Amino acid sequence: MSNLERDPREIRCGADAGGGREVLIGREVPLGGPRAMTVSRTLPGRDRRMIGAWCFVDAYGPQRAVMRVPPHPHTGLQTVSWLVAGEVLHRDSLGTLQRVRPGQLNLMTAGRGISHSEESPDTVLHGVQLWVALPAEQRHTAPAFEHHPSLPVLPGPGFEASVVMGSLGGVTSPATTHTPLVGAEVMVDGTCELPLDPAFEHGLLLLEGIVAEVEAGPLVYLPPGSGGLRLSGRGRVLLIGGEPFGEEIVMWWNFVGRSHEEIAAYRKDWMEGEGFGAVEGFDGAPLPAPVLPGTRLKPRGRVR
Repeated sequence: MSNLERDPREIRCGADAGGGREVLIGREVPLGGPRAMTVSRTLPGRDRRMIGAWCFVDAYGPQRAVMRVPPHPHTGLQTVSWLVAGEVLHRDSLGTLQRVRPGQLNLMTAGRGISHSEESPDTVLHGVQLWVALPAEQRHTAPAFEHHPSLPVLPGPGFEASVVMGSLGGVTSPATTHTPLVGAEVMVDGTCELPLDPAFEHGLLLLEGIVAEVEAGPLVYLPPGSGGLRLSGRGRVLLIGGEPFGEEIVMWWNFVGRSHEEIAAYRKDWMEGEGFGAVEGFDGAPLPAPVLPGTRLKPRGRVR
């Protein structure tokens, strides 16, 4: 999914963080025209920009909508598409044509540069779109795409967790990762103790139902240090986490880079049709890049 804001703000991410549990309130962002959908964006937030290498969280639905995101570029990140309801058709400049449905994972690694589109029929859509920042040694890797029709499950008393990315409780997803992290959909049924890696910081987002520890809407941030998390209720919770990302990065529009000059070069290449390939089969023109802000983009820390 793209950041479709016409005047995107500089998104500053990277180094040191501290403190305890935080409630990260999202902001509503419309994607496209009058029939398009609205998402709640909780990462990057006003104060906290990343959780591990996770740098972007859009949650949407359930709502009846048409997703139509024209071809657009990405660099230096992975996109993670996870649905609770509906379906989305992915096309990219590698020639990929792949639908994703609930319980399946579409994972796109942008690396040095890729372009893609996403669209759905007029249907009820409910899901999340997430980005993972690539570390310096992998951010110029060749672009790639993976579809995982099924994922391993960690069962436990009062819960069942589909491990989407990384590892949870000794169960590891087949999806490619480049930093120590976790992404999982946790079905809570009663009271449970969810295992956590104490070296990770974590985020929790309620997707549906009622879970006492996670209110509907915001993303709950948990600092490193805990080896477990008690949850109670009946609902579906998204868990993300990872080792605190130690690099400073610059996020602007759909690019992750390390400097103003790099972002400006990515934008120039996209506008000139260089470096990102072409998406075949989408009925429409690619998205033009917004104008760069009048001030220099600077790499920043993970928190403001």
